[in-house]
Amino acid sequence: MAIDGPDGSGKTTFAAELAAAVRLLGRPIVRVSLDDFHNVRAVRYRQGRESPQGFWQDSFNYQRFRTDVLEPFAPGGSRCYRQAAHDLATDAVLDPPRRTAVPGTVLIVDGLFLHRDEIGDVWDLSVFLDVPFDVTARRMAFRDGTNPDPAHPSMRRYVEAQRIYFAADSPQQRADILIGNQHFDEPRIVRG
Repeated sequence: MAIDGPDGSGKTTFAAELAAAVRLLGRPIVRVSLDDFHNVRAVRYRQGRESPQGFWQDSFNYQRFRTDVLEPFAPGGSRCYRQAAHDLATDAVLDPPRRTAVPGTVLIVDGLFLHRDEIGDVWDLSVFLDVPFDVTARRMAFRDGTNPDPAHPSMRRYVEAQRIYFAADSPQQRADILIGNQHFDEPRIVRG
């Protein structure tokens, strides 16, 4: 299952709540965040630290994510996965021991750009959290200390990268379920 949406849309919180609900149904869960599959800084910033195109094209190591997570959980896959490939704080490439998921495990992935062509076709179920940029920018400011104005030049990298993504891959249309998540305590199904 994919939980997609812009920075600050509530993906991690939503995925955690979904995982708790699925566990109550008696199903084992593996949670993975695409944030643990970033490219190293040299790759992420090769188009410049402020580049929206660079953020869109170079942020994540999709090949490693596919090899370490998606292929093991695919039909007929080994269920032997790695939960992380990169430490964002230290910029270290990680190669942790593989874990083995029990049969019937539900994989829940949260992250940006989960409907892009490289990985958009693998999900049994996908959710897109639709939240206006003025709300996501305020949430990012609270969480990360960034500027709360989505039009501020320091936010260009994130907001414009999302606009590139929306134009290229139409995640709001590709998602199986579209959820308005403007209010954390009142998510609403827009389509699904």
